[in-house]
Amino acid sequence: MQKTSPLFLACSFLFLGVVQAQITDLRSLLAPGATVELLGDGYKFTEGPTPDKNGNVYFTDQPNNTILRWDATSGEISTFAAASGRSNGLYFDKKGNLVACADMDNQLWSWDKNGKHTTLIENYDNKLLNGPNDLWVDKKGGIYFTDPLYKRDYWTRDPAMQQDGQHVYYLSPGGKTLTRVAEDLKQPNGIVGTTNGKTLYVADIGDRKTYVYDIQKDGSLANKKLFVEMGSDGMTLDSQGNVYLTGRSGVMIYDKSGAEIGNIPTGKGWTANVCFGGKDRKTLFITAMDAVYGVKMNVPGAK
Repeated sequence: MQKTSPLFLACSFLFLGVVQAQITDLRSLLAPGATVELLGDGYKFTEGPTPDKNGNVYFTDQPNNTILRWDATSGEISTFAAASGRSNGLYFDKKGNLVACADMDNQLWSWDKNGKHTTLIENYDNKLLNGPNDLWVDKKGGIYFTDPLYKRDYWTRDPAMQQDGQHVYYLSPGGKTLTRVAEDLKQPNGIVGTTNGKTLYVADIGDRKTYVYDIQKDGSLANKKLFVEMGSDGMTLDSQGNVYLTGRSGVMIYDKSGAEIGNIPTGKGWTANVCFGGKDRKTLFITAMDAVYGVKMNVPGAK
């Protein structure tokens, strides 16, 4: 892990030929004087950040096949799993297990607190999934996840699409039933739901759009509406219901109506994912290319 000052960070961007744009914040979401702080670097490609109940953030370095842990007290980063199944998106369930989109064999895994994993899903309709990418666990314990196709050089399987399209799935509480809940998207990727379990946001990164759905009692989705004309690799929500999307422009922030209210550039070519962490859930944790960053916020993440 490497830490640095905001001044050094800005100079680093200039040295790399990338000028960091001004942070915009129209609703005073950021803490006074907040800057983009480098928390760790030297990775290949960071993804999938998610906090545990204590605010420690787990994230993946998919090319290096590892899951890492940022400590909310010390700021130190350590390895949680050195053989992660090429995990991408992560999310904690209500029992404290870490659920992972394990892309090596196109499965969903669940890690217990001791670092032992079990397989939750191996296939759909007796066919391999394309490659589970991102997920969200609802308050009942059901799991929504996206299944786009990104061909990997580490696959030993046929790299062609395994399913008849790129869809969104729902694994019912207890893992009894796996169903498709969205079949009309081009390439779904980022996904997150509201804490009351009523609303789900899904990014169609292939069509450069993000949609919002009403979640039904049986876990199905209804009333699909366009949220914003922007796709997203990952996403999160704050306690006010604002939506944080990621991509080439860093982190874009939108209110519930879809109005743009902020932008946090990282100075990287791609910003993959984002979550709220820290003991008070007021650190915006950002994964971008070979590094992870933190930004102090006025508003905590949704719980």
